[in-house]
Amino acid sequence: MKTIYLDNNATTPVAPEVVEAMLPYFTELYGNASSMHTFGGQVHGRIEQARAQVAELIGAEPEEIIFTGCGTESDNTAIMSAVESNPAKRRIVTTRVEHSAILNFCKHLAAKGYHTTYLPVDTLGRFNMDALLESIDDQTAIASVMYANNETGVIFPIEEIGKILHARGILFHTDAVQVAGKIPINVKQLPVDMLSISGHKLHAPKGIGVLYVRKGTRFCPYLIGGHQEKGRRAGTENVAAIVGLGKACELARKELSKGTAALAALRDRLEAALLESCPDAVVNGDRENRLPNTTSISFEYVEGEAILLRLNEFGICASSGSACTSGSLQPSHVLRAMGIPYTAIHGSVRFSLSNYTTQKEIERVIEVLPPIIRELRSYSPFGRDKFEQYLCRLDAARAD
Repeated sequence: MKTIYLDNNATTPVAPEVVEAMLPYFTELYGNASSMHTFGGQVHGRIEQARAQVAELIGAEPEEIIFTGCGTESDNTAIMSAVESNPAKRRIVTTRVEHSAILNFCKHLAAKGYHTTYLPVDTLGRFNMDALLESIDDQTAIASVMYANNETGVIFPIEEIGKILHARGILFHTDAVQVAGKIPINVKQLPVDMLSISGHKLHAPKGIGVLYVRKGTRFCPYLIGGHQEKGRRAGTENVAAIVGLGKACELARKELSKGTAALAALRDRLEAALLESCPDAVVNGDRENRLPNTTSISFEYVEGEAILLRLNEFGICASSGSACTSGSLQPSHVLRAMGIPYTAIHGSVRFSLSNYTTQKEIERVIEVLPPIIRELRSYSPFGRDKFEQYLCRLDAARAD
């Protein structure tokens, strides 16, 4: 059975061209980039080439690119650098729908006396600009707002947010992990001070990330040790992964030049067919301003985990908004923040496509999924009027 992989916001396959670029750095060019000899020096040169490739994807200067171990490290580093660079400021502003790399790090800092304001979103998952204006003050060290949401794909107004923050002298970080390689980014035009990228979201390997730090921004390293990354991130460089990320960024830049209309068309075909054939289904989030590869659809009166298990039997991989990848049994914090009804949250499924997704794969999902929904609903012992009460009791039991 051929796997149909529609969970690309969780991770992507490594592109064949990326694998090919990486292989020599496991076997032939294994030198330490910090070594004085020529064998290591040539490796250092390849790191700098990759740095330039990453910078070109987002419109940065190469010296503004810091290689990290992952998107989480980049996010944590950005916030920690801001608070350490501004020790008199004890407030952080973010949103209720951020990735756990931001939300849990803010909880960690709360134990150290920092205060975090969590901005709301509306029922379409859109950013609340008025709440931002009300929340920032002279004690705000940094605001961290994701570029686009990983569950719904909704894009936030990063340029407008940055202008407001910079007018108040507040540092601005954006988690662009889900955006890089999917829509154009140009940091020369965006008022952001720091921006995070993760390699495995754009067909590079896992274990490599990037933190963009605008030239002139005060910066405190998170990892202390050697002189790597000009003293901004200690640790022997993961050369093969860095080279792979550079190649992936080069490939992504070429794909972006072709446009994303074909990818969005596949997503829209999937959405339209499922909404037509599955009663009581709805798309979560703003359908006008979102990533071209992402759709979150709620199928009411059925459990999302059951949908995923049945899809898996057909070799179809997707993810559910009713349980995040950490293994939590709690409903999606993103959909809860949007005020989505419990009957819809628990039946939410996210499909995230890539440039490798084909029309044939989409048509197969359209063929398989509607009968699954009908079957699962037929098994439910609850009428629709009682389903929400059941879910509320279930959530209370899970919380205990």
